[in-house]
Amino acid sequence: MPIPEVKPAIESIRGRREQKMSPQRRHAIVQARLGILLTNWAGRRGEVGTEWRFYISPPGEAPSSLVPDVAYVSFERLPFDLGEAREKPEIAPDIAVEILSPGDRPSLLEEKIAIYIANGCRAVVVVDPIAKTVRVSGSLDAFPGLQIDTGKLFENV
Repeated sequence: MPIPEVKPAIESIRGRREQKMSPQRRHAIVQARLGILLTNWAGRRGEVGTEWRFYISPPGEAPSSLVPDVAYVSFERLPFDLGEAREKPEIAPDIAVEILSPGDRPSLLEEKIAIYIANGCRAVVVVDPIAKTVRVSGSLDAFPGLQIDTGKLFENV
């Protein structure tokens, strides 16, 4: 059964449906800034999108469909010649950004991080716009030159 495309998005986590929290001002501002930062860094390396759905079917597990707040995928992993398959990638992004909203459940976040990392995501960036913190699971070392300036990210947030 297809996942309804509603706002906020519904994700499928190991077969369970979970609706994302409705974003607020801080979330929206940080999401936009990270989208711009990643887009400027990516250049011709790959694509960056917000609220981009990824279909992940790990062997031996129920499928998941995750919608990171911001995602980067290299052209190496998602080439142009895939045509329409690029619209619904069946891989985890190279970088997934999850921006916390009030009410997000830590256990659900950790489960999503585990799914991303186990399925090829190199870095999951978790941003808390209230605490003004950034945590990376995995490593940004695979992305030369990418730096997240928390001062600029959280300025006037």
